[in-house]
Amino acid sequence: MDVGVLTVALGGESVEDAFAYLEEQGVDAVELGCGGFVGDDHLPRDDYLDDEAAQAELHDLLERHGLSVSALATHNNPLHPDEERAARADTELREAITLADQLGVDAVTCFSGLPAGGPNDETPNWITAPWPNEHHEAHQYQWDVAEEYWSDLAEHAADHDVDVAIEMHPNMLVYEPTGMLELRERTNEHIGANFDPSHLFWQGIDITEAIRFLGEEDAIHHFHAKDTKVYEANSRVKGVLDTEPYTEEPDRSWLFRSIGYGHGEEFWKDVVSTLRMVDYDGALSIEHEDSLTSPNEGLDKAIDVLQRSVFETTPGDAYWA
Repeated sequence: MDVGVLTVALGGESVEDAFAYLEEQGVDAVELGCGGFVGDDHLPRDDYLDDEAAQAELHDLLERHGLSVSALATHNNPLHPDEERAARADTELREAITLADQLGVDAVTCFSGLPAGGPNDETPNWITAPWPNEHHEAHQYQWDVAEEYWSDLAEHAADHDVDVAIEMHPNMLVYEPTGMLELRERTNEHIGANFDPSHLFWQGIDITEAIRFLGEEDAIHHFHAKDTKVYEANSRVKGVLDTEPYTEEPDRSWLFRSIGYGHGEEFWKDVVSTLRMVDYDGALSIEHEDSLTSPNEGLDKAIDVLQRSVFETTPGDAYWA
């Protein structure tokens, strides 16, 4: 199991400097943004798509620094009711899948997207309750929109033999594990999870139970290592559906934290063990979004915890059994 890093937090550095820094920290893999909300600082699609020379240079650079690529990342909303925005997100995702195939990368991470609540609406609508009844009807409409889009996208992924790893994210249609399996069942096995605990903690979801739930269906295609801390002094008063800006840290019910600052090392060792139980042996890709520390310090501390938590060898025979 590899320790990886989503390099977006190092977007101010050149790709060469970012890779050199990660090599010094003992990182095994990188996840490279190539469009959407995560940007494309280290992998502009237009510079690499269908360009064998540029792709060879990237492979050489990775090899020099002892790194592999766990996934390409393009997070956007291909279900947006604005047709231009949806088309742009769709192009980003399809080209990312094609580029992943050309680079020999197994997965692309993304969001499910979120439609409007009806065909004449202009704004995506995150529905979290079935009543009044029009909300239930709107939710059914959204799933119809999603099934039509994602069935076609899943075939594109199958044609390239690339897994699409959807991050279960609030304000997206797929934000928890049962919705993730619902989308997978409506499409094909190339659709699965980019399992990011940070968005599940504050929903009250048990992380290891969720890993088992999805892992039993072989539905974990990638893993984001990212922590969250729920601050109960605030959550006991206003709950966890928090619209305070992320920069207003004292007023928020929860914050994204560096690995180890929301949950301790014992928890992350349990996560690693549970992932092994469900036969996930890919990267733990650290995503730094901790506003209480700098990217480099946050990454350094997260890498330190995970390097002590991951298994570096395959299991031996259970000679005692």
